[in-house]
Amino acid sequence: MKFMLWLLFLGLLPMAGYAEVVEVDNAQLQELLAQKVPLVDIRTAPEWTETGIVKGSHLLTFFDASGNYDADSWLAKLAPIAGKDEPVVLICRTGRRTGLVSKFMDQQVGYRKVYNVSKGIRNWIDKGNPVVAP
Repeated sequence: MKFMLWLLFLGLLPMAGYAEVVEVDNAQLQELLAQKVPLVDIRTAPEWTETGIVKGSHLLTFFDASGNYDADSWLAKLAPIAGKDEPVVLICRTGRRTGLVSKFMDQQVGYRKVYNVSKGIRNWIDKGNPVVAP
């Protein structure tokens, strides 16, 4: 399973898209938060501590510090937050990791609407938006 996911992430497997991954900026993130769309921060605990988090974020690490992951376990933790037919927003440091995970959720798992904060929490902070302690 892990090998197949890496092939997916590298773009080497053919993929049949189910829905839509939408890249969003800070203003769009604020709109989604106002609409109560769940925000999932996939970074690691040390990253959350270093920068803080967007208030109300669900903290679910996808890749550990070594780049390893357990997609099945992560999806099980995500299910009560957002089901496949519900919108969800993903955020990481720069948008790179969430770009991979959002495509995986769309193309391999069948989530209908995944929003990726394209420039991540670094840009959120750089633009003066608030963060809170995890």
